[in-house]
Amino acid sequence: MAPPDNDVLWARSLHYSLGGAPVLSGVSLGVREGEILAVVGPRGSGKTALLRCLSGQAVAEQGEVWFHSDPVHTLTALRRERLRRDRFGWIDPEPGLVPELSAWENAALPLLLRGVSHRAAKAAAQEWLERLDVGMYARKRPHALTQSQRQRIATARALVTTPSVLFADEPTAALHSADGAQVLRTLTAAARSHRITVLLATHDTRVAALADRAVGLLDGRRVSAGSLPPATGAEGVAACSLSV
Repeated sequence: MAPPDNDVLWARSLHYSLGGAPVLSGVSLGVREGEILAVVGPRGSGKTALLRCLSGQAVAEQGEVWFHSDPVHTLTALRRERLRRDRFGWIDPEPGLVPELSAWENAALPLLLRGVSHRAAKAAAQEWLERLDVGMYARKRPHALTQSQRQRIATARALVTTPSVLFADEPTAALHSADGAQVLRTLTAAARSHRITVLLATHDTRVAALADRAVGLLDGRRVSAGSLPPATGAEGVAACSLSV
């Protein structure tokens, strides 16, 4: 069964386990083109596993994932890799930059790997670095930058190809509130202006409020976002400190 016409990404009855323990239990959802969808839940609720299955990084044991008319769940590993390279972007909680490369080279890397010219790739990377207020660090390597600056460069790297779908897995979890708010504002503004579909995994309801819509996950099952328990401990501190 192909996805509805207005859904760019669609999943049905996903079941996924790690080490024999169920992580996703029958999760279904659809994401419209250009929509910013927040996937909200406490740590360990299955948010990362869901994003990995939707992006083709992992394959669910049961269920279907469709990107437009492509059945992601039946694609070969090579075709899933090409899909991620050509159509998807990904932001992790940690930047994961290449230490030997400068900031602009890290941001331009997806374009360079596609065979885009050095000049064009550098110009596109510089534009995104400027939008994220780290353009002045373009020639610096990651070790000379702060955590916030490195995460902004990772965000530029994810956006530089103007992906069809951007998967953001707790993209500001390691940042202070002001830095996190800046990154999120730029990310959501860029997504809306370029009609990039965004799946934003977060435990923070204030971050989720930036999205068009939110779905909740709890113990690997989809629930109403409004029925989730309040964040506690470190999560509660993060939620209280974020100001956007």
